Amino acid sequence: MLVLAILDAERISFAPTPRFSIQDVNISAEQGERIAIIGPNGSGKSTMLRLITRLLQPKTGTVMLDGHDIRTLRGNEIARILAMLPQMQAGQHDLTVRDLVRYGRHPHQRWFSGMSPEDHEIVAWAIQSTRMTHLADQQLQSLSGGERQRAWIAMSLAQLPKVLLLDEPTTFLDISHQFEILELITQLNKEMNMTIVSVLHDINQAAQYSDRLIVMKEGRMVTQGTPTEVLTHEMFEEVFEIRVRIHHDDPYPYVRLMQCLRCDKPSCL
Repeated sequence: MLVLAILDAERISFAPTPRFSIQDVNISAEQGERIAIIGPNGSGKSTMLRLITRLLQPKTGTVMLDGHDIRTLRGNEIARILAMLPQMQAGQHDLTVRDLVRYGRHPHQRWFSGMSPEDHEIVAWAIQSTRMTHLADQQLQSLSGGERQRAWIAMSLAQLPKVLLLDEPTTFLDISHQFEILELITQLNKEMNMTIVSVLHDINQAAQYSDRLIVMKEGRMVTQGTPTEVLTHEMFEEVFEIRVRIHHDDPYPYVRLMQCLRCDKPSCL
């Protein structure tokens, strides 16, 4: 049986400067799939998310979203299918958690219609699902980094999207909050069959919390596949210029740094 991708970016190219370009990248995701994009700094991972969401206009290529060319969809139509959590959230620190989450209902509302009883129910559900009920009336500025990240995920969840894009969702969080956020995203994936596409810096987290990895370097896709297929000694030497020890004791591989090939020391990474 033919399975149609919920998200299909084909032959995406983008050249913002003479020194950097995205070169003919293809990314496809099925409903309910968890994908992590990994690669060195400056390889184009975050840029690809922005190109997928139409925040940036590709030079060439097509993005299909739930069977529709994204260029033919209005902003609110895109937001009903896809939500993106950027690496840095803009302002809004004077809002309460509840007020922020209400923004997630805007794509589903008619002009000047206001919040319906259904909207209020969905907002309450999104807050509860992200375990933020006890903080619903707290201002964002009073929350910890992990709590603020959960609030923004709750807002994305209130959109009821089929696809959730996350740009380094654990950046700047301590290890316990990183684990909390990744477990929450996994829960949303399982309970809602939500497609998750994440840019992750930690390769071991990417291996543990993804069904498929996409590896990028210098604006091109080097390889993709399951964590076991992708995380090989050859890939690490070619893409990251490091030698690693790969452990296969768990259902997913675990990587330990052994040597940096650029300077023969691990300290430059």
